Amino acid sequence: MTTFETAIVPRFTTIDGVRIRYAESGPAPADAILLSPWPETVYAFDQVWPELAAHAHLVAVDPPGFGGSQGREELLNPKALGDFIVRVADEFGLEHPHLVGPDIGTSAALFAAAAAPGRFASVVVGSGGAAVPITVTGVLQDWVFATDLKPYRDIGGEAIVESALDTISGYTPPPAVRADYIAGYAGDRFAGTILYAQSYRQWLPVLADLLPGITTPVRVIAGSDDQVVPPVNATYLAERLPSGRADLVDGAGHFVWEERPAEYAALITEWWRR
Repeated sequence: MTTFETAIVPRFTTIDGVRIRYAESGPAPADAILLSPWPETVYAFDQVWPELAAHAHLVAVDPPGFGGSQGREELLNPKALGDFIVRVADEFGLEHPHLVGPDIGTSAALFAAAAAPGRFASVVVGSGGAAVPITVTGVLQDWVFATDLKPYRDIGGEAIVESALDTISGYTPPPAVRADYIAGYAGDRFAGTILYAQSYRQWLPVLADLLPGITTPVRVIAGSDDQVVPPVNATYLAERLPSGRADLVDGAGHFVWEERPAEYAALITEWWRR
């Protein structure tokens, strides 16, 4: 990653025997954990990093099995990843961090908040499946309900990620970032991560029962024109979380953090300051 300017410098650590890739900003009065979206990596936060780092010490993490992190099949569901997030906070000595979990991080971050009441100062999620019955469309619907992953292994992760990135509106990731995204899901790695989305069938109903008991302030940020996760997922959460709020970014698609980074960062930092 020497071909473009970025403050994100990936490193590795081991948590519960799993080699995890992360990036960290400098010290600040507050802390925040950022979970990479799928099928991207910690570089998904490149555009918002300077603004977020001005308000908090950031620890961005590729979840187990995603991006540059080692996988473990038993961690490929929102409940297990939620528990792992708490371990990330422990590992980095973050007593009361904010938590930002777009995309696949949506359900995991909420499971973390439910498992550790009071541990997180706030939660920001969005662009991830949450509603029950499951309400996702397009290729994500295909992945969630696929009965055979062999076709995706045959296609290869490179082609699938390329196709997903081509749907980002108004922004083209720098070549080095795009290459990092693709490398994180090359070969059959992407097909392996589909198991996480398929676990929504088991775990989103469980999460639904937990939502009324989550008292941590939760902001849900989503694009109004998300191609695969309709906005009903955002409003579903806001209606059920005691301290929840949904903000739909007008005209943005699924990758709202890259399509509208200034608005996305502003909504996050405003939530942190509340």
